[in-house]
Amino acid sequence: MAGATATQTEAAPAAPSGADEIIHQSLRLRIMAVLNSLPAREPIDFTQLRASVQATDGNLGAHLATLERAGYVQLQKDFVGKRPRTRACLTPAGRGAFARHIGYLREVIDLAQGGP
Repeated sequence: MAGATATQTEAAPAAPSGADEIIHQSLRLRIMAVLNSLPAREPIDFTQLRASVQATDGNLGAHLATLERAGYVQLQKDFVGKRPRTRACLTPAGRGAFARHIGYLREVIDLAQGGP
């Protein structure tokens, strides 16, 4: 292009591929990060997860239900003696979705830092 300035001819950086709107919410992102840090299919008790993400029972329960409906989390409910126990673990689909979302976040950070 004759007379074009350098900024007019440079290719615009590629836009990030897109956030996973289910995971993107901050508490769900923290939940997914904690679950992703565990070995595949290893569950964590609701109370441990609640302490890790610093959520209330109701808030954590609602977000876990959203993640379960999306197929990202599997909830296991049973009893220990007479006490109910809920445990959560990532599904393979959840682990993949989390990896893709982290890739998206890295793209955003790279763009913000002027990276590739």
